[in-house]
Amino acid sequence: MYWAQMNRRVDSNHGLEFAAQMANDLSLPLLYYEGLTCSYPHASDRFHTFILEGVPEQARRLSERGIGYCFYLRRKSSDPNDVLYRLAEQAAAVVSDDYPVFLTAKYNPSVAEKLEVPYHVVDSSCVVPMNLIRKREYAAYTIRPKIMRLLPHYLHPVTPITLRRKMSGLGAAEAFHTPVRTEEIPALVSSCEIDHSVPPSLGFAGGRLEAEKRLHLFLDKKLKRYAEDRNEPSAHATSDLSPYLHFGMISSLEIALATRRRAEELGISAEEFLEELIVRRELAFNFARHSPRPDSLSNLPEWATQTLRKHATDKRKPVYTRQQFCEAQTHDALWNATQREMLLRGKIHGYYRMYWGKKIIEWSPTCQDALETMIYIHDRWALDGRDPNTYTNVLWCFGLHDRPWQERPVFGLIRYMSLDGMKRKTRTEAYIREIRHLEETGKDLFSAA
Repeated sequence: MYWAQMNRRVDSNHGLEFAAQMANDLSLPLLYYEGLTCSYPHASDRFHTFILEGVPEQARRLSERGIGYCFYLRRKSSDPNDVLYRLAEQAAAVVSDDYPVFLTAKYNPSVAEKLEVPYHVVDSSCVVPMNLIRKREYAAYTIRPKIMRLLPHYLHPVTPITLRRKMSGLGAAEAFHTPVRTEEIPALVSSCEIDHSVPPSLGFAGGRLEAEKRLHLFLDKKLKRYAEDRNEPSAHATSDLSPYLHFGMISSLEIALATRRRAEELGISAEEFLEELIVRRELAFNFARHSPRPDSLSNLPEWATQTLRKHATDKRKPVYTRQQFCEAQTHDALWNATQREMLLRGKIHGYYRMYWGKKIIEWSPTCQDALETMIYIHDRWALDGRDPNTYTNVLWCFGLHDRPWQERPVFGLIRYMSLDGMKRKTRTEAYIREIRHLEETGKDLFSAA
């Protein structure tokens, strides 16, 4: 049995292929189990909808390969919460995902102890397996040569394994399977005991087909201008694939291979994009793997800790509450627009998210308050939240993976970002108008279409 915790896909999935090879070695069929419970932290219409939108295509692709598919939707807290263990009783082995944060990091050790069959976890989130970098790296410049040395061994397509025994029925799993049809998703979401005050994203639909659509759009329309326009939010030159990477609907490996091929066809360099996709992303996984508490300020380098401590009593003005931040009620129209993008789309453009985080530090009573506000907002609204990148990017605002800059109040030697700087470097008014249009009409002009 393969248990899809974080990598909710059939294609380019090392864990699934490891399970398929094991099934062949044992002359057994393979069951793909995927659960969606009502009890995960901040469970809401947004996250439920995004995951459910991928299920119909998942079922189709698994059926084509002869792999059984049990999708269990646990609607209410009174519904069974031990389906994994019930199904594992029928299995010769269980294979799942290796992932360094959120529930998976908590579940894997405890699940292994409760099973009476072998339990394997496979890293199918990184291109270079995260466990090959055996210590926490200081910054991109220290991890980059290690990744580049290993990359030729791992930057290859994942070959699908043909199963010798197909699974024609679900057997005992049938009792727990929830069929999902696209037109029924709103009703399924409504039937769950979750937070119905966080609506689905206005900009992102979930699932493998949507991930492929965005990848093709990036390769055909955006890759040529990525290097020049990636830090201009109103230019929409980025891939917008982070929600799909987070939920495992597409892999960084297949994105990297497709990007490299397309760049060769166009006769251009894709190094800037591959640096973000592989080096920077895998630096975040390295940080999360080797940090017992990746959401803690204790992870900051010593220079950052010292300078923030030195300036801890500096006067902050203005100071906002978490509720004011959540509701985008500050004096700064650009910051408010970034927060509204989070509320409406479930994602903030990466460059403006740095500004978003820096201002939360500047306008919070303490750095700990700022950290907790940033993580809370990501946990509740971000489709790419609760991810190694989330914790790394949040802590970057406090100096992680960065260097000392000119000293100033509140920030000390931590990098500062100003509204005037954003106005010089980006088209802030165009972005604000775009978010206002999205809020007023409910229609995203820049969704994958």
